Amino acid sequence: MIGDQMLTEDIVQNVFLKLYEKIGTIRNRNSISYWLFTTARNEVYTIFRNKKVRVDQYNVQDTDDLELNSNEDLEKTFELKEMKGYILKELETLPFEQREVYYLKEYGELSYKEIAGIMEIDESLVKSRLFKTRQKLIKRLSKLVKD
Repeated sequence: MIGDQMLTEDIVQNVFLKLYEKIGTIRNRNSISYWLFTTARNEVYTIFRNKKVRVDQYNVQDTDDLELNSNEDLEKTFELKEMKGYILKELETLPFEQREVYYLKEYGELSYKEIAGIMEIDESLVKSRLFKTRQKLIKRLSKLVKD
């Protein structure tokens, strides 16, 4: 959601520091992942508010280093990284609400119920947004493959 690796690392560190400080007050230990995602989301929104920038305009590009083990298939790894790049690029063209649901489901591996709780929306709306996002990605990516 941030697009800046260093800033993202700072957010992760802040979230885990807050978890360390609040661990005694969390009643249900099974909901720690929910608490982490909610806190991380709040941290991201705090950064957006402090920067006074619209979410859609906050697009810092960061470069990733490609690290491979000697036993990995270089071609397959490259293709997967390239496809991930296409997906992330296409996601940037979608409305923020659809991107957020996609990130929480695909990268956060949260359930529909957990996403609905974090975003404070109905579970059916989460399913709808995720379906629409996936359909748009399939349509756009299949267009790329044909070209």
